[in-house]
Amino acid sequence: MDTVYWFIAMIVFFAVEGATVSLVSIWFAGGAMAAMIATLFSATFSVQLTVFVVVSALCLFILRPLFRKYIRPSVTATNINALVGKVVLVTEAIRNLEGEGAVKVNDVTWTARSTGGNCIEPGSKVQIDRVEGSKVYVSPAQAAVGTK
Repeated sequence: MDTVYWFIAMIVFFAVEGATVSLVSIWFAGGAMAAMIATLFSATFSVQLTVFVVVSALCLFILRPLFRKYIRPSVTATNINALVGKVVLVTEAIRNLEGEGAVKVNDVTWTARSTGGNCIEPGSKVQIDRVEGSKVYVSPAQAAVGTK
């Protein structure tokens, strides 16, 4: 009868892994499979539970880091995230207190604010530090590290 419970647990862990794809539940499914195999050798429930915990923990802490290294997708900055770090030209003087300022990014004019709060004149090169909504926060390019 324990075999059925471990089989159900294994299926549940596989289903959770399939829904989350986090490489966590799969290792508990492996532990449940090992415990199910232990029932075939007439192991007591405490031995089955120990096998489940030990196999799950070993798989989680040893195999998971190895698999994540090979399965992790490479993340490419797209859309707004791709703007951060880009050096652009100020088209309208940036004055935070007056709520003025604009930069041109890829032929599109964006409202701009200075990250440091200082005024930046038109024609200056600035680096985009972050994007919040429809505003870009910039700092002078010569003060920026690693300009693109």
